[in-house]
Amino acid sequence: MTRVLIALTSHSELGDTGRSTGFYVSEAAEPWAVFTDSGFDVDLVSVAGGRPPLDGLNEDDPIQQKFLAAVDLDHTPTASALDASSYDAILFAGGHGTMWDFPNDEALASLAAAIYERGGVVAAVCHGPSALVNLKLSDGSYLVDGKNVTGFTNAEEEAVGLTDVVPFLLADTLTARGAIHHPAANFTSQTITDGRLVTGQNPQSAESTARAVVDVIRQA
Repeated sequence: MTRVLIALTSHSELGDTGRSTGFYVSEAAEPWAVFTDSGFDVDLVSVAGGRPPLDGLNEDDPIQQKFLAAVDLDHTPTASALDASSYDAILFAGGHGTMWDFPNDEALASLAAAIYERGGVVAAVCHGPSALVNLKLSDGSYLVDGKNVTGFTNAEEEAVGLTDVVPFLLADTLTARGAIHHPAANFTSQTITDGRLVTGQNPQSAESTARAVVDVIRQA
């Protein structure tokens, strides 16, 4: 049975704005739906464990409601409790919260690197690629070095008014790690597959990113 892990942020504060953040629900729910419809088992992991904070919830969205009813958000494990050999892929869901806690979660990075190095897929959507900026393989190289990627763009960050709130600009930092970052027009769907690395630009790219992961797994 193919098994996929969806990683979620545990960070709930949007800088010093006084606003809340978390994982963007559609960016977990839509991939979850694609994976489960494909017959995959899907587990969740979060940085701190327990119930992660939600952002962008649409109460009227049937996929989000189905996801929230099916998963146990109250008891998500941390990465250190999981075994990479159990998973064929990991997908980092976005949400602005990821920018604060994904980059420095060494256990999560190690888990993803191990999944990748045993032939699995690493995927990330929107701000989820923040998990990739410090993710190194066992040879010390950055996973994204030399890879074609996308993620929430500088223009999109400016459009939502958070350029000066996020701790770093995602696109610039991915580029600094050696990635070849490809921005598409604001809030249009874009997914890029480079071998076993799959990235999506924004919330509009969540479903297509998950479908690309399915394709890579089935072609392996």
